[in-house]
Amino acid sequence: MTKILILSKIDSEARAALVRRHDVVVAVNPSAAQLPALVADREVIVLRSGVDLTSSALDHGRHLALLLRAGSGTDNIDVAYLARRGIKVVRVPGPGAQSVAELTFAHMLALARRLVTADGSMRAGLWLKAELEGRTLAGKTLGVIGLGNIGTRVAQMGVAWGMQAVGCVDKPSPARAREFAGQGVRLMSCEDVLRTADYVSVHVPLIDRTRNLIGRDQLKLMKPDAYLVNVARGGVVDEDALLESLEAGRLAGAGIDVHVHENDGQVSPLAQLPNVTLTPHLGASTLDSQREIGREVVRIIDAFHTEREAPAPTVLSPATLR
Repeated sequence: MTKILILSKIDSEARAALVRRHDVVVAVNPSAAQLPALVADREVIVLRSGVDLTSSALDHGRHLALLLRAGSGTDNIDVAYLARRGIKVVRVPGPGAQSVAELTFAHMLALARRLVTADGSMRAGLWLKAELEGRTLAGKTLGVIGLGNIGTRVAQMGVAWGMQAVGCVDKPSPARAREFAGQGVRLMSCEDVLRTADYVSVHVPLIDRTRNLIGRDQLKLMKPDAYLVNVARGGVVDEDALLESLEAGRLAGAGIDVHVHENDGQVSPLAQLPNVTLTPHLGASTLDSQREIGREVVRIIDAFHTEREAPAPTVLSPATLR
C-alpha cells in the first residue's frame, strides 16, 4: 500500500476509495507545527488551497515521492524545493475550470443586478424595485486578464452571452491572436483591456511578478462604471488600492472570491461596501467539479502505486541464454 497524507477536503467517494486501497492519514488544514510529524513517513501528499507546504515542513518527508494538487494553483507549495529533491508535482486543473468560470459570471451578474442589496432589502421588508435598476451583460465588453484554461472559458462564455470579449496573455504573438480571434476573443495589451472593458475578470496565478498585478496605476486605467472580478488568487489584486478606488467612486463595484488573508476570523476590508460581492474562495467548490477531481486523484495515485510496485524486469545473463 502507498502511504498517503490528505491535507484538504476532497470528494468523499475519492477519499473512501483511497482509504480502502492504501494507508491513508487525513488531517485537514493542520497547523504549521503539526505538519512535520504528519509528512514524516508519507509517500504521497494530496492537498488543495488552505494549507501552506513550506520547505521546512517538506524536509521532514524523507519518503515523499509525489505531491498531488487537487486543483490548479501552486502558490501554497514550495515547488522549487520539490524540484530540487526530484519529487513529482501533479496538478488537476481541468475539472475545476468550468466551476470557476461560472462563479465569475455569478459575481458579474450579482453586481450588474445588485442582488446583494436586493436580497437584503427584501429580508428587511423593503420593496426597492424603482431604486434597484441594474445593467445587462449583453452588449458590454468583457476583459479577461490571463487567457489560460479558466480565462479562455470565461471569454467564451462572455461571447455566448453576447458580450464583446477582449483579453491579454503573458506572451502574445500573431499566431495566438489568430487562435483567439477564431473563438471571438480579441487579443490586446493588458493596459488596453483595462481601459476598454466594462467587466474585468482576473485569471492569472500568484507568482512574484503577478503580485499586485492590478494595483493603483492599473485601477486608474479602468472606466468609472466598470466592474472588477478576481477569482484567481488573493494578492494578484492590491486590496488596499481597490478599496481606495471603490470608496472614491472610481469603480462601479467588485466581486472578490480570493483574498490576501483567508480562513476564519478574517474580515475583508471590502466588506463594508455595498457594491462588492464577497465569497470564501469557492471557485472550484462544486459537487460536480470535486467529484471529477476526486476520480482523477484516485486514478493518478493508483497509477503511481502500480508503477512503484511493479517488479523489476528480469535481466538474463549470457549464461542463462546458452
